[in-house]
Amino acid sequence: MNRIAPGDLWELLEPVLLLVERPSRYLGGEWNAPEVRSGGASVVLAYPDVYEIGISNLGLAILGEVVNEIDGARAERVYSPWVDMENEMRRAGIPLFSLETQTPVGEFDIFGISIPHELTYTNILNLMDLAGLPLRADERTEGPIVVGGGCGTANPEPLAEFFDLFALGDGEEVIGQLVGLVQRSKTEGWDRDRLLEESSRLRGVYRPSDYTVEYAADGTVKSVTPRGAAPARVSKNVVDIDRWLYPGRPIVPFCEAVHDRINVELFRGCTRGCRFCQAGMTCRPVRERSAGEVVRMVDELAGRTGHDEVSLCSLSSTDYSRIEEVARRVSEVCAHRGMIMSLPSLRMDGMSAELAARLDKGGRGGLTFAPEAGAERLRRVINKPITEDEMVEAILCSVRAGRRRIKLYFMIGLPTETEEDVEEIARLVFRLRDAVRREGLAPPSFNVSVSTFVPKSHTPFQWSPQEQMESVRAKHDVLKSTLRSRSVNLSWHDREMSEIEGFLARGDRRLADVIQRAWASGSRFDSWSERFEYSRWEEAWQAAGVDPDFYMRRERGPGEVFPWDHLDFGLDKEFLRREYERALEGACLPDCREDGCQDCGVCDALGEEPVLKTGGAGL
Repeated sequence: MNRIAPGDLWELLEPVLLLVERPSRYLGGEWNAPEVRSGGASVVLAYPDVYEIGISNLGLAILGEVVNEIDGARAERVYSPWVDMENEMRRAGIPLFSLETQTPVGEFDIFGISIPHELTYTNILNLMDLAGLPLRADERTEGPIVVGGGCGTANPEPLAEFFDLFALGDGEEVIGQLVGLVQRSKTEGWDRDRLLEESSRLRGVYRPSDYTVEYAADGTVKSVTPRGAAPARVSKNVVDIDRWLYPGRPIVPFCEAVHDRINVELFRGCTRGCRFCQAGMTCRPVRERSAGEVVRMVDELAGRTGHDEVSLCSLSSTDYSRIEEVARRVSEVCAHRGMIMSLPSLRMDGMSAELAARLDKGGRGGLTFAPEAGAERLRRVINKPITEDEMVEAILCSVRAGRRRIKLYFMIGLPTETEEDVEEIARLVFRLRDAVRREGLAPPSFNVSVSTFVPKSHTPFQWSPQEQMESVRAKHDVLKSTLRSRSVNLSWHDREMSEIEGFLARGDRRLADVIQRAWASGSRFDSWSERFEYSRWEEAWQAAGVDPDFYMRRERGPGEVFPWDHLDFGLDKEFLRREYERALEGACLPDCREDGCQDCGVCDALGEEPVLKTGGAGL
């Protein structure tokens, strides 16, 4: 691997920055950017999208600070260069480099890559290639160990050929353990294979090459067999977030970020049990941060960043057990500092809407709710039994608080959905509007956003087929014809993007060749509509001899072995299967925080008592 000194790299880089859009993406040196020490164990943390999106990622911000507080270690950052910058880098022979010191990524000890969702897979390969690393893990004999983390590790099998290791679950403890092994390897003179072997023994660390996958004649997975001393199943990590009060000094970017605000976690995990929600299943158990720490973090981070907004983050913010107390105390901090507070994840009920409206006294922006389905029957199928009365109360509370815009998220293509269910989306929106008028109030502007349901691993719907694209197109037409109104704005997620997401979401190792071919043909930034080209993926799976319908269109059998069954996120597969069968019956499952343990298996797997636990962040 050719070595380039940082000073020499800067000489190549400086003229290139005059030729690209937003050169601030590649400069570093922001407010609160860490002062990097020389020497020791080095980690570069990557987000596979542009700077403005990656800088807002809370997990990488946490892990960067964790590493930089370890004696003899340093962490730097890198994001996917936009297309113009990639072209200039390749033309000038500039390798992927860190923001802090312009050090080539190939010279670090650990290359940690966040895996946020399936449409970033080709960007991940592009990061490896720009770093000068062979794409396939079995071809790498030098350079950093490549570690994947984040929510994409729920099923990392399509990427298994490209990564040395994956870190499952919360990353705060394991990143320090990996750094410790790197430091020990330098002291004791380990080779790369020894370092990988020792790393694979850590809890939550999955080394794909330790497992052999055998396929049955019908194409399904027959078995996943560990080699040597590898465990039969790899269990995720869970930590106590009250012990990991990060980030303490969030980096303030030069350019506007997608989340230009302070983000403080209230808790991780969720017990609502929405059957489509992978995060709600894989992030269990619920782990709350203490109220006093939340308030202290808001006050301190406000003073260290200058942001005028704070977001209290979680999968369902108003489910935090002390939300009223925290809201009151944080509101006092915000009033003192001239800030506003938001709760980005709200249940669609009156209490949540009233609380959110009260927090943001300036009335900035609107409120967002996710009914997910228009028909109450279908909401029971997905285990989100919100009544229409609750929805009406939420909208009325929002309008009375002065909110003039309401965003509603729905899904189409859900299991058991009919055309009548799709038409019910429009009927529900108009009933909500009419309920506001009956109160003598001016109805708000409704923005209706519709996504296509994609079955995900480790959820009850992992057995379910995905809707055909032609059927999705027909449902879009139904929505267009039923939701035409001056007070309703309709948008939907690109159905072809959802197709690729679904193809990859439940994939196995045989998709590695498809991903690599799509990347080689120019696929970059597939979640950006102006960059996405479905034809590249079609050509890739045809050239690889892969049938996408095998992964998307068939209903899985009750006993089928899934590519991710050897990765343990705490949930019993039997529980998930029962939930799938209950979904088809339209039966709801109670929230265990309200009605007692529902035997999902998470607390048993952790050896703890149900219901409320404490916990961490992934890459």
